[in-house]
Amino acid sequence: MIDENLKKVVKESLREVIKEERLNLYEILVPYASNKELSEIHLKYGSPNNYSKEEFVDMTDWIKNES
Repeated sequence: MIDENLKKVVKESLREVIKEERLNLYEILVPYASNKELSEIHLKYGSPNNYSKEEFVDMTDWIKNES
């Protein structure tokens, strides 16, 4: 019984660490944009409101998915 509880605690701890590291990786991979660059992007492409929802992919579940 103790082994199963320990295994469960270790498994959950590893999940948490992997999730944190995955979020850190996403943060590293997303490039930083200065206010000037953001302004230029906005001038070139406009607001997200200018596009239909079908043109976007919601990746929230990809990031939150633990499996």
